[in-house]
Amino acid sequence: MSEQFAEVGGGVTLAYQQHGSGGVPLLLIAGLGQQLHEWPDGLCELLVARGCQVVRFDNRDVGRSTHANFPPPAPVQMLRRRWHREQYTLADLAADTVGLLDALELPSAHLVGMSMGGMIAQTVAAHHPARVASLTSIMSTTGAARVGRPAWSTWRLMFARPARTRDEHIDRTVRMYRHIRSAGYLFDESAVRARAARTWDRDPGPAAGVGRQLAGIVKSGDRTRELRAVTAPTLVLHGDRDRMVAPTGARATARAIAHARLHTLAGMGHDLPAAVWPTLADLIHEHIRTSESRSIDAPHP
Repeated sequence: MSEQFAEVGGGVTLAYQQHGSGGVPLLLIAGLGQQLHEWPDGLCELLVARGCQVVRFDNRDVGRSTHANFPPPAPVQMLRRRWHREQYTLADLAADTVGLLDALELPSAHLVGMSMGGMIAQTVAAHHPARVASLTSIMSTTGAARVGRPAWSTWRLMFARPARTRDEHIDRTVRMYRHIRSAGYLFDESAVRARAARTWDRDPGPAAGVGRQLAGIVKSGDRTRELRAVTAPTLVLHGDRDRMVAPTGARATARAIAHARLHTLAGMGHDLPAAVWPTLADLIHEHIRTSESRSIDAPHP
């Protein structure tokens, strides 16, 4: 699909793609350092076939969306919570998302976010409830200190020196996805390499934006209290083999949001293997269908 660009406020422009037309609006929000194509074409096609108009986009600081121009914090600065004066938070990324809805002239949409994208979707639902028809939070967490933490082995990979060449970036991406992969599913190295190559080609060079996004997550802190304000019908999906965001994050999310439904996917890690796409599409579609039915049946003032 061709890429388009939308000004979403605050000097930020987001790159996005639309799949399908005339269906239920569904916004897919990508994770830390991920670009729009991390939502696989095949999964988007399954969602379109189920009656959705799918929009996927690059968050601020990755891909072809607006990048900040201040340096990301070093690990020690992040631990000490010393932020650059322009450092944004998840609330700012949520405002970008709402700005995209405005640009697309969508009063509301069903939001599906994975990892950091789940945090952004949660924040939109908490701060802008009228814009969220339903929320699906995948492999995400609340920001509370003792839940959803990466394994120590994952931290070591995350804080490795940024790749400086295209080939190094591709190799490091393969190494990371081998580490966080789902158990019992085919690891498609060629697909991972292709996505990594596309990532570099759309946004080459050291990943300073990833560091700023990570700082935005840390600066946002524990969002458990604000999640209690979420009123959108909520589905929480998480794999039981996730080494990037521990499954405790999903359980905490489901506890924080009233009437949220938690569904654990056996064997799934912190990736989206092709074999799980039909299951994800069915779960998301059923959640949307149920949410739409509740909206129609709800009493009107």
